[in-house]
Amino acid sequence: MEIRYFKHYSSHLNRDMEFKVYGHGGVPVMFIPCQSGRFFDFENFKMIDYWAPFIEGGRCTVYSIDCIDDEAWAAKGADNRWRTENHERWYNYVVEECVPFIRHLNGESTGQDHKILTFGASMGAMHAANFFFRRPDLFVGCFAISGLYDAPEFFGDYMDDILYHNCPINYLSNMPWDHYYIDLYNHSKILIVCGQGRWEEPLLESTRRLEQVLRDKNIGARVEYWGYDVDHDWPWWFKMVEHYVPQLLD
Repeated sequence: MEIRYFKHYSSHLNRDMEFKVYGHGGVPVMFIPCQSGRFFDFENFKMIDYWAPFIEGGRCTVYSIDCIDDEAWAAKGADNRWRTENHERWYNYVVEECVPFIRHLNGESTGQDHKILTFGASMGAMHAANFFFRRPDLFVGCFAISGLYDAPEFFGDYMDDILYHNCPINYLSNMPWDHYYIDLYNHSKILIVCGQGRWEEPLLESTRRLEQVLRDKNIGARVEYWGYDVDHDWPWWFKMVEHYVPQLLD
């Protein structure tokens, strides 16, 4: 498998940011790590092993990016506005700096300008869904496993303009029926999955709320729930990847 490492300066974050690239062709997949995770978690937590058949077969290339959750969503007790502003800077880094570079690299490998599929579990799922729903012009779909799609778990009763625009349940609920994004959503692949076992309860509730919003807006997402023995943990996420990725890459 071809693996490349990149480190580049982000003007949005005023620091160097790192990511790794796995593969040589196919659909570009942007992997966002779990809460407070790092770009190397795709490899270190062995998720790479379950994507390997698709990567080595040239069906996709995975771009594993870095996050700053410890300065935003995970920084409970810090000033909330500081947290949301940090998140938005990271969001802008990904959309305005990372995504163009991913598309450039993928274009060099494939000779085509593919939109990107987002993928993540836990907090990575929240980010994956949020990137897609905010910018369906840039992303072709999302594969979100065991995510939260609103803010109370991390921010309590706090809400500001930035946080609102990073909570899919909130902004999708108020999206006009004739917004042109809805047509883009319905020409994309949206897969939201959650288990019903240990440690999944708040994520399961959030997933159900998101499912209802998507139904209300006639957005054709695929939302599926696994069994009561399916815990919020990597071994189950591996099984979900094995089950769904062949369908997503068709």
